[in-house]
Amino acid sequence: MPVELYAKKEYQSILLKTLGGSPKLRITDFFMDNPLYDFTKKEVIEALGMSKQTFYKYFKDLEEYGIVTVSRRIGKAKLYRVNANNPMVKMLNEMVSKISLQIAEKELEKQAPKVTAR
Repeated sequence: MPVELYAKKEYQSILLKTLGGSPKLRITDFFMDNPLYDFTKKEVIEALGMSKQTFYKYFKDLEEYGIVTVSRRIGKAKLYRVNANNPMVKMLNEMVSKISLQIAEKELEKQAPKVTAR
């Protein structure tokens, strides 16, 4: 997974553009962008270009609140996935959908031909 997709500002998701790029939100956003996949902590750290210290400081809260959950184990390694049933995740997904629709409507208005009065 290319680091530039999650580390560079020009590739920020709607969620990060609207709510900011705090480490906790960046981790949450990464998992929400990849709901069908599970990842080791190391994979997430590398994809986000985040320091281990920062990641571990915030990840424990996401796990404690049930935003991410262990999906399976391979040997000693735990793999994590977003918990799509978590109320906070549902709310964030709904917010992203509404903001996306709002942006699309604004773009449509820009492209619509202007009607002039005669």
